[in-house]
Amino acid sequence: MSKFPTRISAARRNAEALLSRSKKQESTLKLEQEREHDAMVEKTARLRALRLAKEAADQQAAATKIATARPKSRRAGQK
Repeated sequence: MSKFPTRISAARRNAEALLSRSKKQESTLKLEQEREHDAMVEKTARLRALRLAKEAADQQAAATKIATARPKSRRAGQK
């Protein structure tokens, strides 16, 4: 009769060890997913800032180009 409780306790220890490893892997996976998500959010914000800066520079360049464009002379079209 003494072997029966030993088997149960050994099985219980094995199950608890397996559960413990499983929980540790799950927490590691969640941490990794959070890091990947944070990196993606940071990358998206950086790319958005670069795109907005480029668009602003393009608009400024277009406004400067229009402002400095010379008007065509009237004689150019009269041949």
